[in-house]
Amino acid sequence: MSSRTIGSRRRTDLAWFITGPLAFIAVFGCLLIALVDPEPYGNWGPAGLLLVALIAAHLPVLSFVVRRQTLSATVTEIPLVLALYYLPPLTVVLVATLAALITQVRRRLGVAKFAFNVARSAAATSLGGLVLLALPPVRGVGPGTWGILFAAVSTITLVTLAAVVAVITLLQGSQAGLEVVRTSTVPLLAAGVNVTVGLIIVIAVSTTRWSLLLLAALAVTVAVVYRAYAQFLRQHRTLADIYELTRAMGQSGQDGTLPDALLGRVRALMQAEYATLWLPAQGRHPEVLLTARVDGRGLLDFSEIPAALRESVVAQRKPVALGVRFGEDRERSALLRAAGAKDAIVVPLWSGQAVIGTLEVVNRLSDVGHFAQADIPVFETVAAHAGVALENSRLVDRLRHDAYHDALTKLPNRRRITAALEESVKIRTDGEVVALLLFDVDGLRQVNESLGHAAGDKVLVEVANRLRASAPSSALVGRASGDEFLVTLRLESAEAALELAGQLRDQIRDEMVFDALTLDVNTAVGVAVHPDHGSDAATLLLRVDLAATAAKSVPGSVQLFNPGLESRSLRRLGLAGDLRQALDQDELEVYFQPKVTLRDRRLVGVECLARWEHPTHGTVAPEDFVAVAEHTGQLSRLTEVVLREGLRRSRDWADANQPLPIAVNLAARTLTDQHFPDRVQELLTEYGVPAQRLTLEITEAGVLDGTDRPIPTLHRLRDLGVRLSVDDFGTGDSSLAHLRRLPVHEVKVDRSFVQGMATDPGDLAIVNAVVTLSQQFGLAVVAEGVESELTLELLQDIGCEIGQGFLFSRPLPYERLAAWFGAQVDPETVSAGELPRLRVVP
Repeated sequence: MSSRTIGSRRRTDLAWFITGPLAFIAVFGCLLIALVDPEPYGNWGPAGLLLVALIAAHLPVLSFVVRRQTLSATVTEIPLVLALYYLPPLTVVLVATLAALITQVRRRLGVAKFAFNVARSAAATSLGGLVLLALPPVRGVGPGTWGILFAAVSTITLVTLAAVVAVITLLQGSQAGLEVVRTSTVPLLAAGVNVTVGLIIVIAVSTTRWSLLLLAALAVTVAVVYRAYAQFLRQHRTLADIYELTRAMGQSGQDGTLPDALLGRVRALMQAEYATLWLPAQGRHPEVLLTARVDGRGLLDFSEIPAALRESVVAQRKPVALGVRFGEDRERSALLRAAGAKDAIVVPLWSGQAVIGTLEVVNRLSDVGHFAQADIPVFETVAAHAGVALENSRLVDRLRHDAYHDALTKLPNRRRITAALEESVKIRTDGEVVALLLFDVDGLRQVNESLGHAAGDKVLVEVANRLRASAPSSALVGRASGDEFLVTLRLESAEAALELAGQLRDQIRDEMVFDALTLDVNTAVGVAVHPDHGSDAATLLLRVDLAATAAKSVPGSVQLFNPGLESRSLRRLGLAGDLRQALDQDELEVYFQPKVTLRDRRLVGVECLARWEHPTHGTVAPEDFVAVAEHTGQLSRLTEVVLREGLRRSRDWADANQPLPIAVNLAARTLTDQHFPDRVQELLTEYGVPAQRLTLEITEAGVLDGTDRPIPTLHRLRDLGVRLSVDDFGTGDSSLAHLRRLPVHEVKVDRSFVQGMATDPGDLAIVNAVVTLSQQFGLAVVAEGVESELTLELLQDIGCEIGQGFLFSRPLPYERLAAWFGAQVDPETVSAGELPRLRVVP
């Protein structure tokens, strides 16, 4: 037995505090009547007829439900008027008590309620009998008799009402008792009408006994008419309640309050003590078990229906009704009684042809009320509307979820992250910042192109799972776009955000195994914090994106936003239109940086470098306008401008008997242009420059991008006779062994290692290894960034042959390059033992 049933029984047992005094009043009143009235009992024949009339009159006609109780207006006052007129007072008490006893036995009430109802009837009629004895004797059927009988019956009615108010106040509190008093107007008026009808019957019967026939016909007619009217009224009220219920479900289905709107109205419509909604777990939706109780506020997470009974309804796909007015089902009825319920209706909820749950009502309110067969179709109609509304509500919830979540990773999308970020920045907390971390997955495009998009999707899902598992529980992890993931949370400081970003990045970098394939996935991470880097979500998202973009330039780095990143980005945005105009009007210049042999410092070639002097912004950094050219589709034009100028100057030098090779940088995207080798051949032919005098330099990341896409273009260029060079070698994750499968002639060691080799043994070891292995592979080695004599000597010691850097010359325009040529020292004029050197031209 549940605790709720035990608690209810304990509250019901409190009624004995009212039943005891009522029983005492009844016994004392009967004794007083017996002592005062010389003929306290008699007329047993009419008493038997009036006993039958009182039993029949106890059938309720109009019911008024108040919380867990039902106040009923009956016609018991009519036979009481007749009994008080024709029978001695003590006989009236005995007849009324016996009628109450028989009626309560028929209703099968609990012991406490049974005793209370019998004691209440006996006490009320005994006090009514004392009032009758206290007034003058009844004589005739005149107005005096009317007043005496009205006073006696009114006493019985008021005592009954007082007893009911007292017991409800004791069981449910003073508010419930006051509510009974407020709703007692209609029953009291009905009692007055019944007394009047009873007096009319007394007058008619006293005049002639034949009036009983007319009264009986009138009673039958009124009963039939009232029954038809009550049925019509009940149907009208049911339709109105169903309409209101449907409208309320439609309005609440959009905001997630459907169970609240549904269960309260279903309970009221069916006049039930409990109404329960059960939806089993389905997909991402958890199990729902909610109950509305007549005297409870809000919804409770329990049900009076046993789980086995509910599951059988779902399995059989048809409603189940249990109670005294339904067919006998011993097994299910036993389950219901074990749960402490008297009757119940359970109907399945349908969505198309599938059962998605159940709707249940338990215990028809009042002790005399029970669910009937007529309630089942009404409840099924309600369940049909509820099933549609619930499915629509789930559909809206599913659409809302899909609108704010990524379909592949199931993470919140950029819209959801933005909304959460907007809410977070509204709350200022001392000693905390709102951190936003952007993880940009490197190499996803190569995975898609090499292994297919299914493999790329697996990588994204694995990254999402690792972020979700590694991020703190307070963090919101989402997917911003194709290969970008966002993490937002509150932390102590920007330094804590940088530390967390590094930890999460390390978790992502662990090997990913897919079938027989093992992948290493790296990420660039941008970090921005509120309030330091923005006061709203849009600004923070923009700036964390800039930080992530900056982090890409240094592979594997974590970059905190700084104002310089934004000014540079805005500057690049403004340069897009200006670059097109500069290309149209030949405003870009080509500078030349010499490449010399390290042993004798002889000139062996020049590298062609584009320069742009903007009329407003001044000198524009090459990495800025090259990035603008890549993103605006002007890269091919920029490359052709440099190629044309370099080849033209190479032709001029050859005409002056100073043939000099040139080197031109290529962007990685240029190698994907299948027409580029043909264009190079056309330019070589146009300017009459041999192909071997042209070197094309491609960055390590562009040549070794993890795919074979650049290889066909590289082979075609080598077939033309063009020399190929790997620029900035050492900044990527590749090794010299990877170069063996590529048609390249030269390796350029990145300046970061060359400039550090004089102070960092690690950099010296790297440069030494690159020089040694490259020479074994038959590749020439060029050291970039030679800026000191010490660096030069170290490079000579390890056998590096060619270098370029500020020690020899900065990049120079064509006119100044001629002066640089003139500044060379003729080796033949140098005294013995002195090495020929080149003067530095700033």
